[in-house]
Amino acid sequence: MTLLALIIAAPLLAGLAVLALRRAPEAIALTGIGIGFAAALALLAGTFGGNAAQLVLSGLPRMPLILSAEPLTAVFSALVATVAFGVLVYAAGYMRADPDRPRFFGTVLLFVAAMQALVLAGDWITLLAAWELIGFSSYLLIGFWHGRAGVPAAATRAFLYTRSADLGLYLGIFVLIGWAGTSEIQATLAITGTPALVAGLLLLVGAMGKSAQVPLQDWLQRAMAGPTPVSALLHSATLVAAGAILLIRVAPMLPAGALLAVGLVGGVTAVVAGLIALAERDLKRLLAASTSSQYGLMLLAVGAGVPVAALLHLIAHAAIKSTLFLGAGVFQHDRDSTYMDAVAGAGRARPLVFAAFALAALALAGIPPLAGFFSKDAIIAAALAAPGAAWLVPLALAGTVLTGTYMARALRVLWGGAARPVSGKGIGWMGAGMAPLAALAVGLGAAFAPLEHGLGAELPPEGTAMILGLAAALVGLALGWFLGPARLLGPMLPLAQSGFALAGGMDALILRPALATAAACERFEQRLLAAQLGLVRAVGFGSASGVERAEQRIHAGTLAFGRLNLRLGDRAEDTDKNGIDGLIFGLVHRTVAAGRRLRLLQSGLIHRELALTVMGIALIVVLLLAAPLYS
Repeated sequence: MTLLALIIAAPLLAGLAVLALRRAPEAIALTGIGIGFAAALALLAGTFGGNAAQLVLSGLPRMPLILSAEPLTAVFSALVATVAFGVLVYAAGYMRADPDRPRFFGTVLLFVAAMQALVLAGDWITLLAAWELIGFSSYLLIGFWHGRAGVPAAATRAFLYTRSADLGLYLGIFVLIGWAGTSEIQATLAITGTPALVAGLLLLVGAMGKSAQVPLQDWLQRAMAGPTPVSALLHSATLVAAGAILLIRVAPMLPAGALLAVGLVGGVTAVVAGLIALAERDLKRLLAASTSSQYGLMLLAVGAGVPVAALLHLIAHAAIKSTLFLGAGVFQHDRDSTYMDAVAGAGRARPLVFAAFALAALALAGIPPLAGFFSKDAIIAAALAAPGAAWLVPLALAGTVLTGTYMARALRVLWGGAARPVSGKGIGWMGAGMAPLAALAVGLGAAFAPLEHGLGAELPPEGTAMILGLAAALVGLALGWFLGPARLLGPMLPLAQSGFALAGGMDALILRPALATAAACERFEQRLLAAQLGLVRAVGFGSASGVERAEQRIHAGTLAFGRLNLRLGDRAEDTDKNGIDGLIFGLVHRTVAAGRRLRLLQSGLIHRELALTVMGIALIVVLLLAAPLYS
């Protein structure tokens, strides 16, 4: 239980300390995240050793707040802590010249604490609260450079898109709690039938928003307005991962209909977002579209009924995508831009960074023996064994081909231009944060077999999947290296560059209606205020000073009325305590005292009982004899 509390408390307290002290933010942040990282690894080792833990706090009536450490949640927690530690080490160099470093590090630490609470939540109330906190924190992080053009709009877009989809999460949780009669997550997973189908589809809507699935994928590319460490953290193991984590956890409850919907949403996203990534003209936006595509593959695995395959790709993708984003940040640091034309040849000036970026890109494409090869094969094997294989297999293979294509294009751009002189400021910290994540992207596949065994999961046979996956990866890499987006996409290129925003896209369905509703509410409020002022003027306070005096009188009257109510409440309380309660309690005390006295007569001594009996009989005889005298 101590480890559970420490995983959340260490980054939380460090973040509060950074925001309060505003000094040495890097040292405080790395200390807090380091303690949380060590606690998460210790918790992972303990749970796989058979030592599950649970921390229960008082919450709502019959709905306690629960933090639960079991193998699955411990894996999620260790993943979040590992990526967050590497990203914050990198950020110590990347953000070194920013005057708002305390605000950056403080907000990141609060975000990490909220994400840890989400993955360790054992009840829906805790999960929902953490879900809200990561949404709010991500809004602050995406809008960190709010003084720059386009940044506030990007943060607002992300907030509105994800908040709109969160309605599905709320309704799904209400269905689960209402039907199961408890907020404990594990207990609600036993629900079956129609309630499970309805709840599963509603939870899918919430996951689509956070994991940027079609048609809600557009916000993620625009979130690149934030600092690169933010992009690396949000896209790899935290915010965008929340939707996939949610569906992996509830997968045992999902009926066939819900699984098919999850699989199709994921498969379509893998292809559509892959085409968008291929058409992108900005390196970070390419990686953002890739994130949507890869989480689509994870949802496809969940829909195929093999959530462990989605988990393996989630783990591999976290190491891979954080490495790619951190590498892109180095190139951006050198060229002051991430547009393809600007970063052309940037890899030549940073051969070590480019080598790490290239290894991560090949891992994402699915080249052996890198981590992505094993996780991609697991997804394709799951699709082959699924009841909806006719739909899921083509989507999985198309998504794999596109992954290789857009990653080969990125590698060619980074290596194809001329090298330029670069500055070495901050690169030591940036390299120190990037190196361990790149190493995990390369060698993490070796840990997948023990992980499957520890979770008690089993993957479908992977022989055919291995051949199909490797062939798809090689075809994609060749296409991306030798052919440009214009030749590959043809007339579809403008549509892909627009994000397939048909009929205005989700901006027309969500963003603009939400903003229009907010503006209408503001206009209504202004009109209501104007009507109140007009009414005040109409009753004799025509001047501005008269209106002010009227408002002061209304305010004074309201306060006087409030004080009167408080005095009446105090009098009622005194009457209740000293009057009614005193009478009732006095009666109770007297009754209890009389009972105690009567108990003295029941001593259990036979001679005393006989004596009392004789005395009673004698008294009755005297009364009977005396009665005729008064008749």
